[in-house]
Amino acid sequence: MILWQKYLRPICISEALQVLSDSPSPACAIAGGTDLILDIQQGRHAPVHTLVDLNSIPEMSVLEIREDKVFIGAAVPLSRIAASSILEEHAQALVEACFLIGSPQVRNMATLGGNVAHALPAADGTIALMALDTNVEVAAKDGTRRVPLSHLFLGPGHSALKIKNELIVGFYIPLLRSHQASAFQRIMSPQGIALPILNLAAWVHRDSERMIDIRLAVGPSGPIPMRIIPAEESLRGQKMTLQNCSRAIEVLLNQVHFRNSPHRASGEYRRHLISSLLMDTMSIAWQRAQ
Repeated sequence: MILWQKYLRPICISEALQVLSDSPSPACAIAGGTDLILDIQQGRHAPVHTLVDLNSIPEMSVLEIREDKVFIGAAVPLSRIAASSILEEHAQALVEACFLIGSPQVRNMATLGGNVAHALPAADGTIALMALDTNVEVAAKDGTRRVPLSHLFLGPGHSALKIKNELIVGFYIPLLRSHQASAFQRIMSPQGIALPILNLAAWVHRDSERMIDIRLAVGPSGPIPMRIIPAEESLRGQKMTLQNCSRAIEVLLNQVHFRNSPHRASGEYRRHLISSLLMDTMSIAWQRAQ
């Protein structure tokens, strides 16, 4: 089986966009390829005429602090994110999520841009980024723009990006301030490398006893990665008590739509698990914020 006919390695974003738009369809950008190549091999994606490798574009491999944000290039591999001292300080939920994705070999190849572009509603890196209030830099021929991460998703496996005309350049995550922290937890099948049964990321800003602010993202809670804003609103300004958390769980359960999966778990089982997962993840973030 011929997976592709032409393989190109542009050295800048403008060149990558040009060769994508000029190449006969179908043409795809690739960095790690751990999702795309497997999808082509298993028949979930049609064979590709042109693969455009993004790994030679310096801007897309940068991981650094820029003013009041951390910038992560879309081609940064997950293993580098999991080992980053910058992200350990400012985006611990993302570090924990990336450490749990696949095997060490997969993490050495797979990239954060690919994790997001695949648009799966329970992608670990994406769920962590949702709770971290991430903005995405998207490049097109007429320039670049920053958009909230949530704007990139249309449905399961369907990205809002124009595949031959737009590229994810990287991600901007706000730096943590005093008494802010995040955490990520997942429940997965025994083999430990498949997509999660359920995952959750929490970011909290606390004073001594109250939640000044909070962000929660749960996957897969619907057709796209999403924050559970009504649950956040029920907790904002409240003390970290069992009663307040129980109320937030009720609100959350009224919003999420856990589907049945023959390969992972039933919706009912996920509804049963979410209470303990929310409590555990919020408690870790809460303690870290102290």
